[in-house]
Amino acid sequence: CTVYNAVPAQTNSDPEHTASMFKLDLSNPYKHKIIAVSRDLLIKFPIHSKVRITGTDYDGIYTVEDKMNKRYKKRIDILINTDMKIGKWNNIKITKIN
Repeated sequence: CTVYNAVPAQTNSDPEHTASMFKLDLSNPYKHKIIAVSRDLLIKFPIHSKVRITGTDYDGIYTVEDKMNKRYKKRIDILINTDMKIGKWNNIKITKIN
């Protein structure tokens, strides 16, 4: 599990919208509690599903509203604000709650 920001270098040319076309508040994207999942994980965690993440600095309940570039496998990214601490966690637990 890693983090990402809503900026063109880390998303696409339209950082204001996720892959599901959810419109972000770019002044505080973290408030939406969104994650992106690699495409291989979309079967287990489809778009709009809610999950509980533990084992990170950003534990909580998130909604899957974004998907990653096809080059990534078995990966989840938490959307954070640009002024928040970046991180990478290996021993996380992700539980689907709906």
